[in-house]
Amino acid sequence: MRIIIDRFEGEFAVVELEDKSFIDMPIELVPEGAKEGDIVEIQINHEETKILKEEKDKKWLGLWD
Repeated sequence: MRIIIDRFEGEFAVVELEDKSFIDMPIELVPEGAKEGDIVEIQINHEETKILKEEKDKKWLGLWD
C-alpha cells in the first residue's frame, strides 16, 4: 500500500490513501525524516512475521515444561 503525506497537524500526519481518501495517522507511525509530499509504502514482512510467530510459539511451549 502506498500513502502520500499531505500535511502535518499536531500529533498527526494527514495522509492520502490509494483510494484518494484522507485519514489521520499518528505521527509516531511516520518514518523519521518524512515530509509533506513523500510517498510511504506499507507492506507485510512475511519473513519477520514467521520468525516472530516461531519465537512466540517457543515461549508458549516453554510455559508448559
